[in-house]
Amino acid sequence: RLQESRERLTVCSKLCYAVGGAPYQITGCALGFFLQIYLLDVAQVDAFYASIILFAGRVWDAITDPMVGFFISKTSWTRFGRLMPWIMFSTPFAIISYFLIWFVPDISTGQVMWYLVFYCAFQTLVTCFHVPYSALTMFISREQSERDSATAYRMTVEVLGTVLGTAIQGQIVGKVDTPCVGSPFFFGLSNSSVALEELNMTHDTESLTDTRNAYMIAAGVIGGLYILCALILLLGVRERRESCELHSDEPVSFFQGLKLVMNHGPYIKLIAGFLFTSLAFMLLEGNFALFCTYTLGFRNEFQNILLAIMLSATLTIPFWQWFLTRFGKKTAVYVGISSAIPFLIAVVVLDSNLIVTYVVAVAAGISVAAAFLLPWSMLPDVIDDFKLQHPSSHGHEAIFFSFYVFFTKFTAGVSLGISTLSLDFAGYQTRGCSQPGQVHFTLKMLVSAVPVGLILLSLLLFKLYPIDEEKRRKNKKALQDLREESNSSSESDNTELASIV
Repeated sequence: RLQESRERLTVCSKLCYAVGGAPYQITGCALGFFLQIYLLDVAQVDAFYASIILFAGRVWDAITDPMVGFFISKTSWTRFGRLMPWIMFSTPFAIISYFLIWFVPDISTGQVMWYLVFYCAFQTLVTCFHVPYSALTMFISREQSERDSATAYRMTVEVLGTVLGTAIQGQIVGKVDTPCVGSPFFFGLSNSSVALEELNMTHDTESLTDTRNAYMIAAGVIGGLYILCALILLLGVRERRESCELHSDEPVSFFQGLKLVMNHGPYIKLIAGFLFTSLAFMLLEGNFALFCTYTLGFRNEFQNILLAIMLSATLTIPFWQWFLTRFGKKTAVYVGISSAIPFLIAVVVLDSNLIVTYVVAVAAGISVAAAFLLPWSMLPDVIDDFKLQHPSSHGHEAIFFSFYVFFTKFTAGVSLGISTLSLDFAGYQTRGCSQPGQVHFTLKMLVSAVPVGLILLSLLLFKLYPIDEEKRRKNKKALQDLREESNSSSESDNTELASIV
């Protein structure tokens, strides 16, 4: 009981830990929802090159996760911990590179390389923040219930971060009308019509400049929030070291640990299930702004529809935390993720109606909340199961978290690149006021049919996941006995040493 009371976290500690998850979600949501439409309609990058930027950036983002996990596993403990220094030093450089993503350089050539370099640079630096932050879950407390509670706090703040990312980016950018180009007309232009066209082009140029400035203002506000959240995390959370690791400063073998992790069955099955779930929601996130703008015809409302989804997700995180503690995490997966299917179908099947779209957005947000919470709540259970099977192997937490993120990001990068490329093949018109019928059909497939198929596949894979509530309780008891045995052994060694002295 004394040991459990020492491991309990205060509400303040949980909140400070949770706030650290906001920067990744705020920036990720802004990039996920708005980068594609920004590259196509504001920076005016060709759809083919935009698909290359999005694909390469996502794939590079995926590759950096195991790389950072490797370097973290080789990092020695400092007085600040092993994970905190990574968060501390990556923050200022991440903010600079994020701002430059939303800046349109005044260069005739090399624009594609500009966005590719700074997008990849930001993904690397935000990975240096997020991988150690994710692994920090295992070092704030050794009590499973406390980690689950802290994870619920974290997911609530992270979904709130997506709301902030959507609101800040959407509301600032939405105040400015991005000019679009209509179909050509007036085949026999007179002097007056030429003058009118020149006047319209001048107005479009000014409007486009205002839109670009709005994107940079939003980037500055989000960068300020990134710094604030990082400071709260660094000042309010203490990284705890496992007692079994106190006797050795030797870095663990990364490749030996990687081999053990990849041979752990529950981890592979959990990754496989959430891999397809993440793909479904990534496709929805990346194409929803275009779908609302062109297919549904809500050019001036899409940022508010996105905000409705994220607000709904934020408010339902506590419900899903209660649900998984009451009915179990596997049941929460089945109910939570499958609840998105009818609404993804409805948004495409029903006629374009703003009220219906808002209702569907709120309902879909409930499922988004489950998709946010459950992977990070279930991953610590897998790590506990691994520790029981390999009690002498320590320090592999960063490998578990980094490779989980690696697989989801890699496949998401491939899917997002293919989706943007498919829009190019369908005949997407940059800055067009309307799009061809093939583009509308492609967008419907990308936000409805494909995500529904991926969710159904993920639910089939979750049937193979072996850690149910009974198994989780047994692991908790066995791990607690193992730690008590380790602590009592350590105390006896100290007593023996004292008697010798």
